[in-house]
Amino acid sequence: MNLNEMKKYLILTSISEPTVATIKYAEIADKKDWQLVFIGDLKTPHASYQALETKYKNFMYMTPEQQEQLYPELSEAIGWNKCQRRNIGFTYAYDNGCDLLATSDDDNIPYDNWGDEIFIGQEIEIDCYENKKTNVFDPISVTEHKTLWHRGYPVEFVHIKNENEYKGKIKRKVLVQADFWDGDPDIDAICRITQKPIVKFKDFKPFCSTQISPFNSQNTFLAREVIPYYVVFPYLGRMDDIWGAYVLQYYFPDSVIYNKATVYQDRNIHNLVNNMMDEVIGYRNTLPLINDLENFKNYLPDTVIKFWDVYRKQFNK
Repeated sequence: MNLNEMKKYLILTSISEPTVATIKYAEIADKKDWQLVFIGDLKTPHASYQALETKYKNFMYMTPEQQEQLYPELSEAIGWNKCQRRNIGFTYAYDNGCDLLATSDDDNIPYDNWGDEIFIGQEIEIDCYENKKTNVFDPISVTEHKTLWHRGYPVEFVHIKNENEYKGKIKRKVLVQADFWDGDPDIDAICRITQKPIVKFKDFKPFCSTQISPFNSQNTFLAREVIPYYVVFPYLGRMDDIWGAYVLQYYFPDSVIYNKATVYQDRNIHNLVNNMMDEVIGYRNTLPLINDLENFKNYLPDTVIKFWDVYRKQFNK
């Protein structure tokens, strides 16, 4: 199935007024035939997004009331005032025949070429890298920004993350495509506090690894078949999407590729120390999780396990 034949959904959520990124995504959705589903929260200024429904033909705003009506058990398991409400958008897209799912944030301003180069569902020949010293690959490590590392990469391996070996080209069936992000990139909190980078990645050809590696929910495309196994976990701080990425790779190993930057992240205001505290669960437990993925539930709080079980049930109706 080529890109034009796919039923394409983009999921966003926010508690703020529509941003430059949101408006740009709405314009792209109309132009490139994506259905943009914006998941509201209790603090979201509903009228502002409902106004966008009237302006853009492919923009849909899902109110809290609609979410509770459609997915009451899932809504309760997630809770309110959380960006993880986007999981309801994932479920809704799947229920409505989504072939290609995109997930992003309202501070990731898409470039005009966003969504043009997508390899989901294709088997492609692609450059492959492996870390020579450990079993986890950092995708940023093969770019020109060697001092940065991806959020959720095990901190125990940061000192050897650049010890990579090019393995040549391999064939890969692409089920997840993680595009990069210029601007204030998605890096580890300690890395951001100490370096405060604003970057422009050089264009690169898609690449992959045979090793497990982190990807996020900021500028990522997923095939229909993996949606029931990909979540942004509530109650896990800033490991929400990263641990979701690792769990997905347990079910679908050797399915991820990385592609050039197609957004500029004009990052919303964050308290960087609070960001770091929200990543402590990862500093403590990401490596044990990766090394014991078969038993990943052992590393999840009870509230997260309940959410996971409810989410998975949505796809077995």
